[in-house]
Amino acid sequence: MANGETGSGRLSVDDWIQAGYAILADDGIEGLKIDRLCARLGVTKGSFYWHFKDMAGYRSAVAGAWAELRDADRSHFGDLGHLPPRERLAQMMTSLLGERQWTLERAMREWARTDPGVAESVHAADRLVLKAVREAFLDAGFDAEDADMRANATFAAGIGFLHLSDAPPPARMAAQRQRFLDLMLAH
Repeated sequence: MANGETGSGRLSVDDWIQAGYAILADDGIEGLKIDRLCARLGVTKGSFYWHFKDMAGYRSAVAGAWAELRDADRSHFGDLGHLPPRERLAQMMTSLLGERQWTLERAMREWARTDPGVAESVHAADRLVLKAVREAFLDAGFDAEDADMRANATFAAGIGFLHLSDAPPPARMAAQRQRFLDLMLAH
């Protein structure tokens, strides 16, 4: 079918982006190839080229869309300042360990290891999260040095958790997250 159409209608750029996310989550950046995308969407390469000049342009679109998605996921962190520090940290942890973040965040972090543009986007997001986490520890009564150390440790534990586990945390892990917060918030 011509011009990016399928039996159900024309594919959008977002359809291509979502297919890329799925491939990234399943197979990493090595799996993100035009043939795989077309097979996943059930279309020809002509459909790909209808929407994107080349693979570099497509990858740039995927990275940009992920940055927007990531920023939307984290945009509410600044609005949590009215909450007590423990509740604020718990909400941030919950939002960062969702199903979408679980698979896509891991894939994007792996991609960032080989692509400076993606790396800068990941680092910008990390700075935003670290700032919000540090602020919660400051509000919990820790001095700047302790707040920095606890924010970095909390952040590192979260990233490690993303990379060490094969699946999103089950509901029973909520109790462990609460125990972790008890430890990190202890004076």
